[in-house]
Amino acid sequence: MSETAVKSGVAVEKAPAGSPDSQPQLESWNRPPVIAPEGEGELLEVSMGPHHPSTHGVFRMDVALDGEKVIKLKPVFGYLHRNHEQIAETASYLAMMPYTDRLDYFCSLTNNWAYALAVEKLVGQAVPERAEYIRVILAELTRVQNHASAIGFLIQEMGASGTPLMYAFKMREKILDLFESLTGSRMMCNYMRFGGCRVDVSEPWLAQARKVVEGLPKFVDEYEALLTGNEILMARTQGVGVLRPELAVNAGITGPMLRASGVNYDIRKVDHYGIYDRFKFRVPLGDHGDIFDRYMVRVLEMRESIGILEQALKEVPGGPVMDPKAKIRGFKPKPGEAYGRIEAPKGELGFYLISTGNPEPYRYRVRPPSLINLTVLEDMCLGHNVADVVLIFGSVDIVLGEVDR
Repeated sequence: MSETAVKSGVAVEKAPAGSPDSQPQLESWNRPPVIAPEGEGELLEVSMGPHHPSTHGVFRMDVALDGEKVIKLKPVFGYLHRNHEQIAETASYLAMMPYTDRLDYFCSLTNNWAYALAVEKLVGQAVPERAEYIRVILAELTRVQNHASAIGFLIQEMGASGTPLMYAFKMREKILDLFESLTGSRMMCNYMRFGGCRVDVSEPWLAQARKVVEGLPKFVDEYEALLTGNEILMARTQGVGVLRPELAVNAGITGPMLRASGVNYDIRKVDHYGIYDRFKFRVPLGDHGDIFDRYMVRVLEMRESIGILEQALKEVPGGPVMDPKAKIRGFKPKPGEAYGRIEAPKGELGFYLISTGNPEPYRYRVRPPSLINLTVLEDMCLGHNVADVVLIFGSVDIVLGEVDR
């Protein structure tokens, strides 16, 4: 039985001796700070979700409140679990490509790329240069529309209903038009293949892509003019939901969340996968790790993506988009294992595969950034008001299809 003490009219349960919570040797970053209730009264436990306008799908947060202050928060996942990994272990390698679209339905093309990269590492498959350029172009277009939408949703959750999100969607529609004309689908694109891409881009498609990219700097300028200097945005986001760099690194946080905490880590720079080492771009970093820094890092990353797009669209070479030696039918990798990862818009997206020489993977494991980045939600929310929880959660930028799989 645990020992119970009564303090200020609120029952405070002490951890039994020997339990993990009773171990004082743990580093401070390894656990959220303990916040004691103030004054007299009772804690209010609120279940936010699973159907809540701010939760981006079926997600629940069990929040314990002292007045309006958050003293405990427990994320609850699993409402959208679909056996994604188990299905992969009963299907052929190629049959799983369209399933990867459904992980993060905002970023199906980068999902395709991460999975194709893992399989290509498993079998030692080469990729033609033209296909590498097309992959970079599609990935950076995906990053721009993802970040713009994430900012629009964040502002929407702040109470600015409509304009910022619809402004982002206006630009996003132009990018989705490009995806649709190339792949036949706006969101479930199923475009990458092991050793290249399913179909080639045409010259009219490239011309239209250049026209869309030419308009992106003006879009980002106007988006920033609308939002960055807004007093309400700064008051609600600066100093709120701070993620310390030590905790971010030790929790495995990646993507804009990690870089907003000042940690210089971008897999495009670290791994140089694809042909990213050919392009000049910077890695924007934050100073404070709060919501505002996460917002600004995404804005600056859109600008860097535009620079990469301009370089790639200028230099895209001719040639095939599929390696003629690539094997599509009767695909049976030799026994082995491989992990392929990319810098997806939300962070590190990786696929781990084990082959035993059969047509289907023996083990198929996804490393989804949305799930990993959510694990520090309580640390960022403790001590803030319940209204800030919605903003902090929005600044993580998740998709539940990837969290639950």
